[in-house]
Amino acid sequence: MKTISSLVVAAALAFGAFAAQAQDNVFKFGFTRYDTHAKTNGISGIGVPPGADAKVGDASTVIFVYERLFGPNLGAEIVMGIPPTIKAKASGSVEFLNATGTVLSAKNWAPTLLFNYHFFDPGTTWRPYVGVGVNYTQFRDVKSSLTPDVEMGSSWGPAAQVGVSYLIAKDISAFASVAALKVKSKVVATGATVLTTTVDFRPTVYSLGVEYKF
Repeated sequence: MKTISSLVVAAALAFGAFAAQAQDNVFKFGFTRYDTHAKTNGISGIGVPPGADAKVGDASTVIFVYERLFGPNLGAEIVMGIPPTIKAKASGSVEFLNATGTVLSAKNWAPTLLFNYHFFDPGTTWRPYVGVGVNYTQFRDVKSSLTPDVEMGSSWGPAAQVGVSYLIAKDISAFASVAALKVKSKVVATGATVLTTTVDFRPTVYSLGVEYKF
């Protein structure tokens, strides 16, 4: 909770620093494809055969974005969404365990704070933008078919995005964006033995949706 509170405070300070210059608010709703591009350092533990590993799958979800614009070109946004379920299957020397289905699953809660620069003037039909910021990822409802006691560590990491908006009406636009994040989580499963691995997520996040300026 302390870590989550820190992110909320940081976002509030970032918005508040420019509040006097704020001109517009933007709310976005869209769909996201979360391609994990995950790799692990292998699974280690007593009795675990060499080459044991896990393959992490991708996920899709719905996102909600609030952006505060400061002048015609600068903005700060908070990206949140319905946490998708990330699943992993056994691979490598323990691939036979896939017969039991998913060996690990977790809800991926990943609020992201981004500072954006929008090109061209407001009202332009096509407006590309770029953004950089920070992502906080927390894994909840972590479950494993191999043991009832499993935990995944939280992660802070950089985030960057490129996108474009297309003006449909005065206050309504469509948007598309691609973001890259850096997420790393240590997994510890305790049962008959202790299994550990570190998952290095390097997700590419594709988003498409609509936005409303107010």
